[in-house]
Amino acid sequence: QVQLVESGGGSVQAGGSLRLSCAASARVVNMPVTAWHRQAPGKQRELVATITLGDSTTYADSVKGRFTISRGNDKNTVYLQMNSLKPEDTGVYYCSVGYTPPYPYWGQGTQVTVSS
Repeated sequence: QVQLVESGGGSVQAGGSLRLSCAASARVVNMPVTAWHRQAPGKQRELVATITLGDSTTYADSVKGRFTISRGNDKNTVYLQMNSLKPEDTGVYYCSVGYTPPYPYWGQGTQVTVSS
């Protein structure tokens, strides 16, 4: 049973933008925290941004001012707007939900590739 589905990844040039979506099933939509993580080739997975049901947000220092996490009007979808993309933003982006880390529910990931 799929709980989270990410979409919106792709290939862009440096300086470009992408918007990722994370659609949550009814079973997990009311989890208090939704997070975006990413994993670059050969590196550990890292936390990128989080949003609570009350729309409080946090960001990794590396993406502050460039990425925005938000919740859709239907409350079932969380977005990650990524602007001014850099090659170091390349990786597989995962959506996860839960109460506290480590979050128990994860999507399958979506690939983001930024070329210089």
